Amino acid sequence: MKFFLKHNAVYIILYLLLLAYLADILLNHGKVQIHQYINGFVGNVSADLFFKYITELGDGLFAIFLVIILLFNNVKKAIYVLLAYSFASLLTTVLKNVVFIDSWRPGFVFQYFVHQPLKLVQDVFLNTGNNSLPSGHATSAFAVFFSLIFISKNHLLKCLFFALAILAAYSRTYLSQHWLIDIYIGSIIGFSFSLFFYIVFYQKQFSEKFNSSIQKLISKENKDV
Repeated sequence: MKFFLKHNAVYIILYLLLLAYLADILLNHGKVQIHQYINGFVGNVSADLFFKYITELGDGLFAIFLVIILLFNNVKKAIYVLLAYSFASLLTTVLKNVVFIDSWRPGFVFQYFVHQPLKLVQDVFLNTGNNSLPSGHATSAFAVFFSLIFISKNHLLKCLFFALAILAAYSRTYLSQHWLIDIYIGSIIGFSFSLFFYIVFYQKQFSEKFNSSIQKLISKENKDV
């Protein structure tokens, strides 16, 4: 654990500080007001193009593609990233479709309740349905990129992964697909599962028990066959 904290504490602290800063904004401003402010930045050609494509890093297909690449390098790392992503996405899906099924997206709210047109990025489909909370893209981005932060030894790569997680999540609000609270909760879910499965896979006392359980399961299946 000391090794883990030594190499990752700065990124965890930065993320926690960001959460605290955003929590202050969310507690003191309405989500419509916050979104109006963020939406005011839309219209810059370079920024629009950047966020149009960076948002794809939070897509499930990117996560699967990354896992496939990792399989050729290190199977354990690939399984770790896959489980962190899968369990985080599963929880987000349940929350979206069971708990927060009536959470409407910005496009719907601005059209029918705020009666104010949103500034949109060209050629980006605007989802105006429900199931807004939490953001699946933010969940995926934080689960994947924080997993990569935790297993990477290169601090330049860690900085890159940290930035990509934030930018991919922020893109969902920039593109008016989600509210700030959606990406806030999504990021917490993704981060939490990346940390949980790191402990399972890489902290000795836990990883030994995990590996032992897997071996027993395999042995039992072989005997049954």
